[in-house]
Amino acid sequence: MNMIDIKTMALTGIALSGAFIADLLGGWDTGLQSLFIFMAIDYITGLIVAGVFKNSQKSKQGALESYAAWKGLLRKGTSLAVVLIACRLDLLLQTTIIRDATVIAYVANELLSITENIGLMGVPLPKIITNAIEALKERE
Repeated sequence: MNMIDIKTMALTGIALSGAFIADLLGGWDTGLQSLFIFMAIDYITGLIVAGVFKNSQKSKQGALESYAAWKGLLRKGTSLAVVLIACRLDLLLQTTIIRDATVIAYVANELLSITENIGLMGVPLPKIITNAIEALKERE
């Protein structure tokens, strides 16, 4: 077996795993895509706040700390587990409202965290984005 075959097999395995997980979470729709994107942005901006600005509220020194980063990843994983539970409840009740409401709630939460991180960096946030966050919180 050559390197190209190994790479193809690995990428196929990753793609199949991703498709399986997306299916478990109710499908790769706009809500789930947004949630994953916002989770990534939140995690990256949190790393920047701690690593570059040394202004994190998650560690005593405000600096980057592996334990705080690990806890953040665990929280995000647990949030996805709650989305999975909401999706399964929807399947049982033959609806989509529980999963959709759960995803919207977590998207709003991620946006609030991103907003905090951006504020800790000293970057001003456009009013249109803060208005959108308020609208999401009301929809939640």
